[in-house]
Amino acid sequence: MTAFLQQPVIAGARFVLAHTPGLVCHGSKPTRDIARDPALAGRIRAHLRDFAAAVAYPPNQAFLGALHPDRLADLPQPWFEQPANGATRRAPHGELLPEEAFYGLLKACDAFGLVHLAPDFAARACAALADHPLLRPGEAERLAGTEPAQIEALLAARPAALPLLLRDGTRVGAVRGDHAEDTSLLADVLLENLACKVTAAWALRQLLADGGCAPGAAPAPIDPAGIDYVINCGEEAVGDRYQRGGGNLGKAVAELCGCANATGVDVKGFCCGPVHALVVAAGLVAAGIYGRVAVVGGCSLAKLGMKYQGHLAKGHPVLEDVLAGAAVLVTADDGRSPRIRLDALGRHTVAAGSSQKAIFEALVSGPLAAAGLGFRDIDKYATELQNPELTEPSGSGNVPLLNYRVLAGLAALRGEIAPADVPDFVAAHGMPGFSPTQGHIASALPFLGHALDGLRAGTLTRAMFLAKGSLFLGRMTQLSDGVSFILERNG
Repeated sequence: MTAFLQQPVIAGARFVLAHTPGLVCHGSKPTRDIARDPALAGRIRAHLRDFAAAVAYPPNQAFLGALHPDRLADLPQPWFEQPANGATRRAPHGELLPEEAFYGLLKACDAFGLVHLAPDFAARACAALADHPLLRPGEAERLAGTEPAQIEALLAARPAALPLLLRDGTRVGAVRGDHAEDTSLLADVLLENLACKVTAAWALRQLLADGGCAPGAAPAPIDPAGIDYVINCGEEAVGDRYQRGGGNLGKAVAELCGCANATGVDVKGFCCGPVHALVVAAGLVAAGIYGRVAVVGGCSLAKLGMKYQGHLAKGHPVLEDVLAGAAVLVTADDGRSPRIRLDALGRHTVAAGSSQKAIFEALVSGPLAAAGLGFRDIDKYATELQNPELTEPSGSGNVPLLNYRVLAGLAALRGEIAPADVPDFVAAHGMPGFSPTQGHIASALPFLGHALDGLRAGTLTRAMFLAKGSLFLGRMTQLSDGVSFILERNG
């Protein structure tokens, strides 16, 4: 392996889901469609599920570490009809927040008086967060309610506020815009940014609270003051009219988590953002610039209900009803945490070409050759892990399965497996998709907690994380993007 000043490792990862059915109609696709057909809001709300169903949902349990993704292949579909089987909101890799608690956190973590909750609901939010170990001193005191008349005035004002709703359509508060002529400070954008900040910070707080310990191990809390740098890789665009998307949410998350000695920055790359950020973090640690770097990514509220039409057409619940967040800690080698192979990074260069084969050659074949490894030397490949129950009803297909077939096809072309062995390779080295369609969150990152568990326990030797990005969505280039890294057992 290439020599560095420090060998970077991933010391821990934690995740969060927030069940927010009341915000589904504020997702980008539902918002646009409801503007054309207001009756649609009622049809969507009639297909929303309750908190207990969201907790019991097997892909959510896999996302939070209570169920290994491979076990999903043994469960009959639809997964949303599976019994609860003792599922709880707290799991080895994180927790699922109820809507009342999440709205309360929006209020508690609001630094500009943007979030207003009705008094009776503020009391419910406070109760939902009561005695939560991750709540910081003084935050519960910020949950004072706003009188209904004032909320109505906010909703009628310019800039208009955005109503906060519960599952049954009951209005329980509002998020106000902060400038009538600045589209970057309108209520919907500010709500997206606040939601991203809260989910990223809650995941990082969990990581600091238990140290990213293995399941069953004693928590090893990390002093927030020991974090040097926080890199945010979300898809939000924090800014104003003069610097749209200027950021920096990384530093805002550091503040929320008590990382008083940290600074931070945002790294953007569409769905590649988290893997790019982890490579940057590993490079900073390897160079000896920072000792402990946290990579965080909050939710993409715009993607709530994105595929709702397929769910309604099939009579399914609207399953895109959760917001996701993640936090990962990269440090110098501690002798036990899995190592990032900086000598075998995959990168999709400008000249690489945009075909699926070209992208996978750059992200998989190249790094494997650099490391002197074959396709079967990677125990598990983590790529775009979108849950197929979210995408297939709308005709978007089973994204992970398609990717794994391409990957296995490359192994066959190179003579490392027989063409007839492609299905077996997919089953052994891939996994069923289980992630919410939260863009950057779904790209490889959700398997990281499971990979750390397996690499520490010795059931895995290596895992590869690869992400692809659609740069053309921003209309600045026709190029695609991609980056990958190998995580290897230590010792």
